Amino acid sequence: MADQRARADQFRRLHAAGDPVVLFNVWDAGSARAVAAGGAKAIATGSWSVAAAHGYPDGEGLPLDLAIANLERIGRAVDLPVTIDLESGYGTRPAAVAETLTRAIRAGAVGCNIEDSVTGGDALYEPQEQAARIRAARAAADRLSIPVFINARTDVFLKAEPARHDATLIDIALQRAAAYAAAGASGLFVPGLTDAELIGRLCTASPLPVNVMVLPALPPRVELARLGVARISHGPGPYRAAMRFLENAAREAFATVKG
Repeated sequence: MADQRARADQFRRLHAAGDPVVLFNVWDAGSARAVAAGGAKAIATGSWSVAAAHGYPDGEGLPLDLAIANLERIGRAVDLPVTIDLESGYGTRPAAVAETLTRAIRAGAVGCNIEDSVTGGDALYEPQEQAARIRAARAAADRLSIPVFINARTDVFLKAEPARHDATLIDIALQRAAAYAAAGASGLFVPGLTDAELIGRLCTASPLPVNVMVLPALPPRVELARLGVARISHGPGPYRAAMRFLENAAREAFATVKG
């Protein structure tokens, strides 16, 4: 546990506004080793990629037992802090979220993502509902004496077309950030937000370090650093790129055989 606490502290310190940590999301032990060899400072799973690699749909379609077993294998494969994407916490009630995080911590995690989307629908949890779920997760981490980095993901931007991203949505995200911070969250994850001006506004006003996700319209890392971003996640991009490479290589190999 002492080593796990040290890794948790190490992972937390990586989140510095203006010097963002880059997480090139992995899906299994093999991809984790490759990313570690590439110079990663920490390893992060991505739920979409892990589910796809195991033949399941995203949205908690991957059984939790399998997600935890995969986490354990990743932890044994690399000598780095590991954070796991727990989607919506595998349960609606705070007690279920707490149990999910407890299992992840015991499997070696020092960080997690918990999103405010309701699994199986388009709705978001109300801010105070989600805050209660985060509060339960923090209490679970405290019981195990591991200062887990709870990355509170809000999907307010994913649920809206980019053309509708404006100051009003920033205010909504900030209200959620305040509630989540008070409940014990460590960071604010805003996938879908790519507008530089809005990212800057959010980073300036957020009570939590801000995490963005790589999308085609996202500004480059140097600009994100200037805007105050603390964490950049690649999400499903690495998995999709690897699968495109594999498919193209297979096509080339099969074409050669046919020739």
